[in-house]
Amino acid sequence: MSEKLSDCPDWKYLLQEFDVLYRHGSAGGSKAIRSHRKRVRDTLSAIVEEDPPIVIDAPAVKPVTAHLSRALDLGARSAVSGIARALGHVAASLVWSYGYPSVPKALSRKYAYAEVLGPTGPVKADGLILGFVLFAPGTTYPQHAHQGIEESYVSVAGAWSENDGAVYAPGSLILNRSGVEHRITTGEQDPCLLAYAWTGPAERLAAPGMKFSSRRGVPRAGA
Repeated sequence: MSEKLSDCPDWKYLLQEFDVLYRHGSAGGSKAIRSHRKRVRDTLSAIVEEDPPIVIDAPAVKPVTAHLSRALDLGARSAVSGIARALGHVAASLVWSYGYPSVPKALSRKYAYAEVLGPTGPVKADGLILGFVLFAPGTTYPQHAHQGIEESYVSVAGAWSENDGAVYAPGSLILNRSGVEHRITTGEQDPCLLAYAWTGPAERLAAPGMKFSSRRGVPRAGA
């Protein structure tokens, strides 16, 4: 018999911390961000109410996960310390992945993500994806876009920028609309840990078709 979310308090507490991020953080006056935050909260609440199954696969690490302990230490001192501590309680069960069919060798040592709720996450759901992405110090994550998926990042630890537009610290939320190309760079001294949420049609979330962009330059909105 598979376990349910209600049988696994550490996973339920982690989802509660995601709710805190998307309920109490500021939308900065942006209607688009406010709408996205509400969509994430409402979908997450409905999923938790359904008490979905939890399937724990064999843990998997990548080279970058050598930086996870430092990222969690930094996150525990940040404005969003609750989610860093909650993640620490399930960290040994995470499956870290790349998500792309081919990843440049240099990037394969400096990046990975772990889905915690979604079609392939331990907490099974088909209307929302929640997870974490970890970057080593001094990482450039190449330009890419997500068609049919709206994505937000919330900084947990470390400093980073998107499209060289600003520097984001723990607690910051960045929204990427469907089709908008973006590139991430991280600070030189410490790892960077971001929580993320993807919303969109269930069929798109189940098969996001992740790939890096073939062109570089000014970010553009996709069709």
